[in-house]
Amino acid sequence: MNSKINEIYNIDSRIIELAGKAEKNCAEAFRRIEETAEYNGAKVLKAFSDNKVSEPCFYGSTGYGYGDIGRDVIDKVFAQSLGTEDSLVRFNFVSGTHALSVALFGVLRTGDKIVSITGKPYDTLEEVIGIAGKKGNGSLMDYGVEYSQVDLLPDGTPDFDGITNAVKDAKVAYIQRSRGYSLRPAFTVDDIEKMIKSAKKGNPDIIVMVDNCYGEFVEDREPSHVGADIIIGSLIKNAGGGIARTGGYIAGRADLVELCSYRLTCVGMGKEVGCTLGMNREILLGLFFAPDVVSNAIKTSAFASELFTMLGFECSPRKDDKRGDIITAVKLGDEKHLTAFCRGIQKGAPVDSFVTPEPWDMPGYSDKVIMAAGAFTNGASIELSADAPIREPFAVWMQGGITYTSGKLGVMLAVQEMLDSGLLSF
Repeated sequence: MNSKINEIYNIDSRIIELAGKAEKNCAEAFRRIEETAEYNGAKVLKAFSDNKVSEPCFYGSTGYGYGDIGRDVIDKVFAQSLGTEDSLVRFNFVSGTHALSVALFGVLRTGDKIVSITGKPYDTLEEVIGIAGKKGNGSLMDYGVEYSQVDLLPDGTPDFDGITNAVKDAKVAYIQRSRGYSLRPAFTVDDIEKMIKSAKKGNPDIIVMVDNCYGEFVEDREPSHVGADIIIGSLIKNAGGGIARTGGYIAGRADLVELCSYRLTCVGMGKEVGCTLGMNREILLGLFFAPDVVSNAIKTSAFASELFTMLGFECSPRKDDKRGDIITAVKLGDEKHLTAFCRGIQKGAPVDSFVTPEPWDMPGYSDKVIMAAGAFTNGASIELSADAPIREPFAVWMQGGITYTSGKLGVMLAVQEMLDSGLLSF
């Protein structure tokens, strides 16, 4: 830790000293994170060379997008990088939830049943399924799709026997890898493999769908390597490497990806249409950067976990825990600590650092939500950000950091803001 930082940022010397100790404590964790990034970087590079990425792949198309070789190559590069037969990577997925919705409506039909085997899904998916919102809005349940869930056990682990029994008459077993606004651990690929085996034991024909948001390149395997039939994610999270300005992907079995493409465009056209408007280069460049950018985000997350643990707060995961995603949750105890933390993160942002985050009624959420996110891409949670619903236990979920230097400074400024607000003492 460079003590001269306080010549640039007016950070208390005690915070700099404590941060230096936290960083030293993370040395072994950082070594493992960098080792994973090196492997994933090689894997992505091989996908680029095997699929002959070249200058013409960067050119954009208009109109119908016929003959867009870049679009087709992107699908192949993502599929190989993620270990799947095929993929559908498009800039016009407006969010991860949109990509998940397309996948669900693409695969499910009237009379089918979906079972969420990791408990209640993330807030924004509730209206897509139909367990929240108005009837008649066009949810899955409006179209006659049956929904049930297998709740996690009290310790946050999957109910493997419950999974086996629940999926016997279902078409889709749905897994949410990341935690959402809960304090259970994000699921590792090993965890997901066990869930898939339990689901296939109960129903060998079950389609296992994984919400892979925040999880790409965190480990050296993806859920598709252990039997997931289809995985979905956002390009303004891990897989876009901080470069892609929008978009998402659906990757998996070729027949399922084709069905999803019919939902995104129309039956009979699917992946064959869709102009790219000059987005190909940044999608490819973002994927190329992704393993190292994810590494920076995980290092930022591990550092934050260790620093706030040393300050007496409960953090999950801890620096040495095996991670399933890039997120660290910090239980701050009350609204004052929570909002001060977010103000500090915002002050460390490269964009909109002068803005003061405040709780607001965010669409798709039942509680007011506070978000700190000063990003080059609006809402890009691969860039340093922190958000939380204003409710017990007043935990904040922090993620991102496209460079470790900026991520570390943002975390230190969060501590400084709490100190300046009279909420910390040394």
